[in-house]
Amino acid sequence: MIASEIIKKKRNGEQLTAEEINVFITDFTIGKIPDYQMSALLMAIYFQGMQTQETLALTKTMLHSGTTVNTSQITGFKADKHSTGGVGDKTSLILGPIAAACGIYVPMISGRGLGHTGGTLDKLESISGFNTQLPLEQFVTQTKQLGLCFIGQTKEICPADKKIYALRDVTATVESLPLICASIMSKKLAEGIDGLVLDVKFGTGAFMKTLEQARTLAQALMSIGQGYGKKVTALLTSMNQPLGRYAGNGWEVFECVEILNNKKYVSSDGHDLYVDTRELSLQLAAEMIFQSGKYISLEDSYNAAKHALESGEALKKFQEMCVSQGGDLQNIKLCHEKLVVRSMRTGFISNFNVEKIGIATIQLKAGRIKTDDVLDLSSGIEFHKRLGDFTEKGAPLFTIHCQRIEDSAAAAETLSMCYSISEIQPVNKHQLIKERLT
Repeated sequence: MIASEIIKKKRNGEQLTAEEINVFITDFTIGKIPDYQMSALLMAIYFQGMQTQETLALTKTMLHSGTTVNTSQITGFKADKHSTGGVGDKTSLILGPIAAACGIYVPMISGRGLGHTGGTLDKLESISGFNTQLPLEQFVTQTKQLGLCFIGQTKEICPADKKIYALRDVTATVESLPLICASIMSKKLAEGIDGLVLDVKFGTGAFMKTLEQARTLAQALMSIGQGYGKKVTALLTSMNQPLGRYAGNGWEVFECVEILNNKKYVSSDGHDLYVDTRELSLQLAAEMIFQSGKYISLEDSYNAAKHALESGEALKKFQEMCVSQGGDLQNIKLCHEKLVVRSMRTGFISNFNVEKIGIATIQLKAGRIKTDDVLDLSSGIEFHKRLGDFTEKGAPLFTIHCQRIEDSAAAAETLSMCYSISEIQPVNKHQLIKERLT
C-alpha cells in the first residue's frame, strides 16, 4: 500500500479499512513511514474523524504493536480505572488500595502529568525510593501477591501509541476523539483486565469543557471496551473546582495518606477539605467492586469500599505496595516555604478557572509542559475555599508551598486571577458526580 494514498483517502473523508490502518501504523512504528507522513494522517483524522470500526481497528493495531500483559495466573477479577485528568486528581492512590482490600486485583499502568493535569507516576515518585519502572513479570507477580501494583508504560506496551502520542503533542492533534480513545483503550486493554471504570471530567479544569463533550467521550471509550468484552462503567465528574485540598505531587500523596488514615481537615468554613477526594475515590472503587459481582448491588459495594477504608485495610494495602516497590512513606517530598494568596474582595466564591490554577502548578514546576521537563515533586498549592464559600477581603484563598518564596511570584500572580467573587451566594452548589453511564 502507498502511504500517500491512505493519507489522501482520509483527507477526503473516506473510511479506511482495517488493513490500511494496520499497515500504516505498523510501518510507522518500525520506521518505514516517516514522521511527516504520520503527522499528515493525524491531521486528516483530526479534521475528518473516524467511524466506529476505524477507531476499533486503530485501537487493535496499537494494542498489538507490542506485548500485552499475561495475567492468566491471576484467577480473580482484575480491574483498573482511567481518569481524563484534572487539578488535584489523585483518586487512584486511594481507590486502588480500597479495591485490593476488597479482593479485586488492580494492575495499574499509569502515566505522567502533562500540561495542567497531574500524573499518578509523578505522585508516587514523590515517595522516596518508590520504583515505578518494574519489569512486567514483577508487575504481574506483585499484583497476584498484594492485589495491586502501579507502574509506568514500559517499552513493550503499545509502542505505536507512545510514538504516535509524541507526534500528536507537537502537531496540535491531541484533541481528536478517535485518537484519544485508541490511545487510552489500547493501553488499558494491554493490562489484561476484566473491568474498567472511567472518570471522565468536564469543566474549566478538564480537557472536555462541557458535560455533553464528556458524555460523548465516555460513550466512545465504553463502546471500545465493551467491544472487547470488558465490563466498563463511567462517571462524569466536575472539574469546575480543584479536587481536594492540594495540587502538587508530594502534597497530593500527603492528602491521600491522610485520607487512608481516616483523618479530616476542617476549614474555617467548617468544610472537610478531604471530603471530595474521599467520596470520589469510594464511588470509583465501589464501581470496580460491583463489576466483579461480589455484591448484588452498587450500594453494598460502596459499603464494602467504605469499610475497607475506615477499618484501615486499604491503608495496609497501600503500605504493603510502597514497601514492595521500595517506597518510604515516612519520607514524602514536601517543601515548607509558604506564600499565601489572599482574597482581593469580600463576597462569595462564584467561579474558579481551574485550568489557570493548573498553570500555576506548572509555574511552580509541579507540572510539566514538555514530556522531558524535570519536576519539583515537593511543591504545590493548598486550597482554602470551595465554590459558594464566603470570604473576607484579605482572607487566605491559596497557600503556595515552594522551595523559595522568590520563585513563586509568577504562580501567585496567576492564582490571583483565577477566581471570581460575587456579592450574592451562588444558588447551585457544586455537584461533583454528575452522571453514571453503564
